[in-house]
Amino acid sequence: MKQLPLKRLFHRLEALVLAAGVLWAVAVTAGSSTVTDALKALRDAAPMNALRWELGDPGVRDDLSPAAAMAIGESPLLLSARTAVAELRKENETETAPAPAPPEEAPATVPVEETPLEAPDSGDNGVPARTLVPTDPSGYTVCGRAYISNSTDYPLSISELAEPYDAVLTDEAPQILILHTHGSEAYTPADDSGVVWSGSHRTTDSRYNVVKVGDEMAEVFSQAGISVLHDRTLYDYPNYSGAYDRSLAAIRSYLAQYPSIRFILDIHRDAIEDSQGNEYKVVSVIDGAGTAAQLTLVVGSDGGGLTHDNWKENLKLAVAIQQDILTEYPTLMRPILLRNSRYNQHATTGSLLVEVGAAGNSPEEAALAGRLFAERMVEVLEGQSK
Repeated sequence: MKQLPLKRLFHRLEALVLAAGVLWAVAVTAGSSTVTDALKALRDAAPMNALRWELGDPGVRDDLSPAAAMAIGESPLLLSARTAVAELRKENETETAPAPAPPEEAPATVPVEETPLEAPDSGDNGVPARTLVPTDPSGYTVCGRAYISNSTDYPLSISELAEPYDAVLTDEAPQILILHTHGSEAYTPADDSGVVWSGSHRTTDSRYNVVKVGDEMAEVFSQAGISVLHDRTLYDYPNYSGAYDRSLAAIRSYLAQYPSIRFILDIHRDAIEDSQGNEYKVVSVIDGAGTAAQLTLVVGSDGGGLTHDNWKENLKLAVAIQQDILTEYPTLMRPILLRNSRYNQHATTGSLLVEVGAAGNSPEEAALAGRLFAERMVEVLEGQSK
């Protein structure tokens, strides 16, 4: 039998090694969708395969790390029981791997509409009235009496929301700052012949806009012995754009001058229409007091990407106030709105945006609502501070 020349034998051996390398590379990179993924798979697998060759067991597939394989290779006894060691290690990892914790409570992340109930017209401005109340908890996060419409991706913990909020009253002064980012937002008086309108349902006349509501609130806080500042500046006039930037600059100035401020209320009003585009107002009939505009607490978060680490403290404050008010006045408050925008509420842990009624409400209905809200907020803050 004729023997192959040494050179030809070497070439065949070289071809076999190359073929084996190709097959190994194909096996390692199987499932890689890009060249980068394939190169990473080869890089990760090379040390382990080299070690297996060194240990004389290139066919072993036991998922041991290179360090573990090397340690076993130093002991003939462990090396002979390598398969058993790998299986025991795998079982141990399976038993000790922590199970993913389910969320404490599933949040409602899709805002839902309240059920409009027909309400008696107050008769002072001719705008149809409705009372908006949630009649089904589906779609809300419900904490006691408080309904939360959550538009963020954050889960909400009911137990966490029931905890004490961060901001509390102190003996320093002032404690509360009231301001109006959209101060020209106005209401509908019974007789608007003397009103100079600066836009649709907007006026600089503080007898008819949200600044009047701030006046009412400030008076209640002062009568209760809580020092308050009321900034009556119209940050949305003459330019609506940039109002939040201008009001934030003012807030920072106030906090620098009065670091005692714990609570900031930004007073707005809503604008509501039915499905046909007809305007209506939202009211709550209060026994012995009259007809008040319904209110909505709007709480911001960092869901929009702006820094606001302590937004849950504002939400806890909103829940506490909402719970108290609804105990006394069951239809005065609409559901709390949790939003991705922060509305300058990162300034303190006692910041809230308060929407008092809608454009169709009368100034008198809005003023009554503001007083009732402030009275119950006093009760909540004083109760927390005791």
